[in-house]
Amino acid sequence: MQILNIAAYKFVALAQPAALRDSIAQALQQRAIKGTVLLAEEGINLFLAGPATDIHDFLAWLKQDTRFADLQTKESWSGAQPFRKLLVKVKPEIIRMNHPAIQPAAGRAPAVHAATLKRWLDTGHDDTGRPVVMLDTRNDFEVDVGTFKNTIDWRISKFTEFPEALLSHRQELAGKTVVSFCTGGIRCEKAAIFMREAGVDNVFQLEGGILKYFEESGHAHFEGECFVFDERRALDPALKPQVSPTPKPPGPNPSGRRHAAVEVLSDS
Repeated sequence: MQILNIAAYKFVALAQPAALRDSIAQALQQRAIKGTVLLAEEGINLFLAGPATDIHDFLAWLKQDTRFADLQTKESWSGAQPFRKLLVKVKPEIIRMNHPAIQPAAGRAPAVHAATLKRWLDTGHDDTGRPVVMLDTRNDFEVDVGTFKNTIDWRISKFTEFPEALLSHRQELAGKTVVSFCTGGIRCEKAAIFMREAGVDNVFQLEGGILKYFEESGHAHFEGECFVFDERRALDPALKPQVSPTPKPPGPNPSGRRHAAVEVLSDS
């Protein structure tokens, strides 16, 4: 059976993330879905996998909440479930940066879509003639699996190191159009806002990250594969996994529910 994998995030004010955590966990337990959902007062970040009917059914349920009605997902397929369990967790941030003043829900940096970015990279400059540079906001081990050609890589080991790296290197970005990117868009969205607030001009974020770029523009200007945090390890530009997850036999399910193993946690 083919498994549908989805990634999605949205920065939106959530007044009571703990209550939302409980309802999402219950909805997922009723379906054969595994993966991770992170919630914070700043929004939602999820990576889920399961049969397509269950995934689509869950998304339809989630989008009944007007805060998530326009949630955009990135999709790929695998031959087996790439996640070992289901985790639904409340955290201080849905992607940790340790800069609480950065609030994407209050306004995001300009975004560039895949087709436009490909055109810029084809010519080496943006529509105004300014040279374009790519800035990878991911961890060093992710970059080593694959990234855009000639990308700027500051060898950070975690995203919380990005602000200091930017402040140390921002003069190198002067006079250029900077496109920040990451796997699915969430890190480069925060990074782009931080750069603008730090005085870097002409900053864009890659809309939907590498996965959306693969979906719309394929392998153009990209070398290698895109690292992912599950048993697939990486996706190639055709969104095919580097490693096919091994199907696992179903475990005991004394409750009779379709999915009994779930962690519902808070992180203060």
